[in-house]
Amino acid sequence: MTKDQALGLLLFLGSIVGAVLYLWLVFLSPWQMLVLQITAFVAVGFILFILGWIGYTLATTPPPKPIEEIEKEIESAKEEPPPPPVQETTVISGSEEKKP
Repeated sequence: MTKDQALGLLLFLGSIVGAVLYLWLVFLSPWQMLVLQITAFVAVGFILFILGWIGYTLATTPPPKPIEEIEKEIESAKEEPPPPPVQETTVISGSEEKKP
């Protein structure tokens, strides 16, 4: 069995144990109401966190360039010739040698 398979089996067994424990806590334990309240609080808190994160990202991200400006940049790039290739040079004991 490889490490990935062992980790997968451990996660699978852990999820089954967690589901059985949660089932007992919700239906058979004396803390039923507390467990449901904590579960609801965590679920709602997670959703509100995600919404807050999305809102913060939208509020702090600069708006994109208008399409017209991008189209102008593309058109001007098509009209300009590409720059010439740069030749590399190497220095060997004080003299320059050009690479082909």
